[in-house]
Amino acid sequence: MSATTILTESGEFTVDAVDGLWLAAADAARVTGWTLTPQGMCRDDQCVPLPPTAVVAGRVDVETFWRRLGHPVLGSDDRGTWVLGAGAGERNAALAGLMAPDFTLPDLSGRPHTLSDLRGTKVLLVTWASW
Repeated sequence: MSATTILTESGEFTVDAVDGLWLAAADAARVTGWTLTPQGMCRDDQCVPLPPTAVVAGRVDVETFWRRLGHPVLGSDDRGTWVLGAGAGERNAALAGLMAPDFTLPDLSGRPHTLSDLRGTKVLLVTWASW
């Protein structure tokens, strides 16, 4: 067992992991928000079945579980730090609700343009800096 750092959307966790991301069921629940049950990993009324090889001696292969959800997993070369990323659907939902701050900038002719005037249309904003 070794102390492993896991980064998620909900925070940073230090847990004892074996052979990558094999975590005790309690640690898996704390890190992922999903609880191991006989049906698989469950949260509220949702359960994700796991293959028998993903649960051994009270430990959960969190990497396999997270990928089964369709979420990205990234580990450092020494396997001491892992990132459990949000799935594409969650990222898209978060981005859809974001609103850029309003600003006004001149175009190359000096004519001012305000971002809020373009609300409801798609905008491609290209920036550049010399530093």
